[in-house]
Amino acid sequence: MSIMNLKAGQTAVITGAGSGFGLELARLGAAKGLNLVIADVQQDALDAAKAELKGLGTKVVALRSDVSRAADVEALATICLERFGVPHLVINNAGVAHGGLIWEHTTSDWEWVLGVNLWGVIHGVRVFTPLMLEAARKDPQWQGHIVNVASMAGLLNSPNMGAYNVSKHAVVSLTETLYQDLALVTDQVHASVLCPYFVPTGIHKSHRNRPADLRSEGKPTPSQMIAQAMSTKAVTSGRVSATDVAQLVFNAVEQNQFYVYSHPQALGMVQTRMEDVVQVRNPTDPFAGKPELGESLRKALREAMGG
Repeated sequence: MSIMNLKAGQTAVITGAGSGFGLELARLGAAKGLNLVIADVQQDALDAAKAELKGLGTKVVALRSDVSRAADVEALATICLERFGVPHLVINNAGVAHGGLIWEHTTSDWEWVLGVNLWGVIHGVRVFTPLMLEAARKDPQWQGHIVNVASMAGLLNSPNMGAYNVSKHAVVSLTETLYQDLALVTDQVHASVLCPYFVPTGIHKSHRNRPADLRSEGKPTPSQMIAQAMSTKAVTSGRVSATDVAQLVFNAVEQNQFYVYSHPQALGMVQTRMEDVVQVRNPTDPFAGKPELGESLRKALREAMGG
């Protein structure tokens, strides 16, 4: 198994770098002496991140990017090539969250969530992988790594979080396929998927950056408001920090570890889901371990729907 040593002078591209995981990954990259190409859709957060990283003596380029747009990701690659050359590490991190009963998601909800969470990763893989493979062909010593940020929601199916679950399952599938496809053609470029659980980041506030043309008309439905409240509570009460997760990612890259988990204890629920599939069981109640939480959610939703 090939081991990649991240070292000063190499280059990392990180999307969603204005806050949360992205910012902590950029800070850790700066500490390792990496050149950084950072992107975020929120200009003020991106500017603040760039100023901080430059203050650390890091060579950094920042470009406001909406990763759901192919042209924005292509522009990110162009500026990376012009300034630093082919990146050794690409972290497709940008993500948003949206909850509610799955049939209540509007077309705009689906387009927004899938646009950022899935198409952002698709564009990152499509644009950067060929560049990394070409660099590997030219230099037998060159190594590269792609990290796609999914979620435990990509391995589970928590109710009232439909669009988010769908997007993250797709990212896990995409990355597993990327791993296998890369193994067919190279020993020098690898991939990992990050599946965090509840970690204090700004994802529960991601509506702040929702494009005007993809905003839903009218007020949120009761189920969407319930999902927002539950998400905020779960995310803000997380005990594993974004800094901790960033370190796990860098460790995984250097050890060529594919699956990266912030909360390995959650894998018991993943195992139960897999056993449901293999044993042809109906899906297990996701609240079996916390029945009071499930009852509270059922009661709130049925009252809201007049049931």
